[in-house]
Amino acid sequence: MNHLSTRALVAAAGAVTAVALVTGCSSDDNTSGDGHGDHAHMTMMSATPSGTVASTAGQSAHNQADVMFNQMMIPHHEQAVAMADLVPTRTDNAELRTLATQIRSAQQPEIDQMNARLASWGVGSGMGSGSGGSGTGDMGHENMGHGTMNGMMTPAQMTALEQASGAEFDKLWLTGMIAHHEGAVSMAETELADGVNPESRAMATQIKTSQQAEIDQMKTMLGQ
Repeated sequence: MNHLSTRALVAAAGAVTAVALVTGCSSDDNTSGDGHGDHAHMTMMSATPSGTVASTAGQSAHNQADVMFNQMMIPHHEQAVAMADLVPTRTDNAELRTLATQIRSAQQPEIDQMNARLASWGVGSGMGSGSGGSGTGDMGHENMGHGTMNGMMTPAQMTALEQASGAEFDKLWLTGMIAHHEGAVSMAETELADGVNPESRAMATQIKTSQQAEIDQMKTMLGQ
């Protein structure tokens, strides 16, 4: 074999090796750290040792505490909205009617924000109770800590509230909403202690501040 032929064979072998290396790198790049293939329509995520999930595409970091907070607060808020919706047809108490409107106006947008946040993480709400339900879900609100069901009204309590009117309704509603708000404040405190997602923590701070103020107002309304 002459010198020219030898050089040609060496060059060809080098080209084959380069192709193999490029193919191998491409295969590695398309596989996530947990062994699952990356999907084109999903944001590339990376998990830290602490369980925090951080996005490489501008999405805020979050951990399991953030997921739990959003999943549990959605049905909690839904029930508060359902309670607020009962007010206009059951009492003429002007202060209570104004408070109910205030609660609904604050919490319905927060429900929408939390649903959108979970969707952006690729996580379903998963625990919705439906309006007025007990909100037990598959995981149970007691898992968030700080009291059974975090102040949620039971189906029997909701039925009693729906059937009441006037002064009786006012007392049942205020008593129930105080416990409900206290549960929300506890959930917010858990998020602030354990969560890392900036948006969820900001919402938790807002919930803690606004709902504590409403608790104080409702206790005054009850003469406590």
